[in-house]
Amino acid sequence: MKHLLVLATALLALSTSVASASAGPYAPVNRPGPRLSVPVAQLQSAVKCTPSAYGSHREVALFVPGTGVGPAEAFSWNWFRALDAIGHPYCSVTLPGSSVGDVQISAEYVVHAIRHTRAISRAKIAVIGHSQGGVSSRFALRFWPDTRAMVADHVGLAAVNHGSDQNDALYPQGNGPAFALQLKRSAAFVEAVNSRQETFAGIAYTSLSTAHDQFVTPAGTTDVRGPSDRVANISLQDVCPANKADHITIGTSDALAYALTLNAITRRGPANPADLPTSICAQETMPGADPTTVADDLAAFLKIATDRIAAAPLSAVEPAPKPYVFARR
Repeated sequence: MKHLLVLATALLALSTSVASASAGPYAPVNRPGPRLSVPVAQLQSAVKCTPSAYGSHREVALFVPGTGVGPAEAFSWNWFRALDAIGHPYCSVTLPGSSVGDVQISAEYVVHAIRHTRAISRAKIAVIGHSQGGVSSRFALRFWPDTRAMVADHVGLAAVNHGSDQNDALYPQGNGPAFALQLKRSAAFVEAVNSRQETFAGIAYTSLSTAHDQFVTPAGTTDVRGPSDRVANISLQDVCPANKADHITIGTSDALAYALTLNAITRRGPANPADLPTSICAQETMPGADPTTVADDLAAFLKIATDRIAAAPLSAVEPAPKPYVFARR
């Protein structure tokens, strides 16, 4: 009997050790987030909302731009026009340095933007992030748990959720912009944002991807993992096989991505492609974007983004994860 007791105790200790190891060194998912390090005045000046967002009972959309652009370059010539036309309220957040620096700092701006947008509305909000904006907003939800109760939907448009092997190939030894090193598939940032669990109760997640993505590869790295009733990982080509959207157009001008996003934020749960008419596959340009100028608009978007990325300071190593990322801080 004594030997059995010793064996049982040893097995219990081993199972506890294995469970702790599988959880890793990262902070518990419900530990309160840290105080924001960015001055409040800077955070507040970065958030802009339509008058209709104040006191709205509708799901206000908070737009988070990707790398190298601000809300004006990313959303003013497409999404904002489209939502103005249908009277849907929205906000946007301008991220520091056009998101070419430490993504952890960008996430603080998103935290404040979520809190502000929820505070001025009368309902939970939707967070819509393109590319890096899709993962910086998930980082905010992961490490500032109070924001989760404020969000009904999270929509990622080609979000770099599990990094990209493009960044691994371009910067194998470091020496790249900070954000690029953080969005390698092997990055500590990527491991942290996906630590313990990737989705949270009460939020419906829609992650849209395209087979023609030239920056976020391989296929599937955009997907988020969670219960099927609140997570939809959708490839545009699975809905419309001939869809031509790439990494840029999925977040700026593609009609199907727009329709799925609107579906997500106006229904319970994540987007459901079955709700869309089959005629959506014949449309190329989303409402709000002008078909006669969309090529020039996209070219301007790409030039601004590439110029800012090219001018970004280089970092020899990935920015160190902040202390609050870990179980002990």
